[in-house]
Amino acid sequence: MDTERALEKLDAYYQAMPPVAAMHLRIDRYDGERLRLHAPLAHHVNDKGCAFGGSLNSLMTLAAWGLVSMRLEAAGLRSDVYVADNKVRYLAPLFADLEAEAQLSPEASWDDFVAGLRAKGRARTHVNAQVRLPDGGVAADFKARFVAFAKG
Repeated sequence: MDTERALEKLDAYYQAMPPVAAMHLRIDRYDGERLRLHAPLAHHVNDKGCAFGGSLNSLMTLAAWGLVSMRLEAAGLRSDVYVADNKVRYLAPLFADLEAEAQLSPEASWDDFVAGLRAKGRARTHVNAQVRLPDGGVAADFKARFVAFAKG
């Protein structure tokens, strides 16, 4: 499946989940190594006028999950992907639209992840994501472990 079609499929997954559709997110960019999602602040504002922490966490989780899903799609593997655990640090308030970008953790390998899924029917990997401030600083940082299980 080509990248454009895979991105359309990913967007359809996102929009089919009511809580995700309510986020008004859109896929901003995918280059094979990073996936960036965008969501308007107006739908995620808290009582202080900045982005709600739960929205930051959700958008980073969705970016990381989407990245893993895209990589498995590109490898021709049908699988179910789950977040196993994560750690989030909120570093600064964000008074702008949310943009979460996910990438594979430096200690992880896509080749090992795909090979493990092919060999054992299950595999895990680590993904990092961040939401940046307009000046380039970091509003929130996310580190997570994802697992995938082969489907039929």
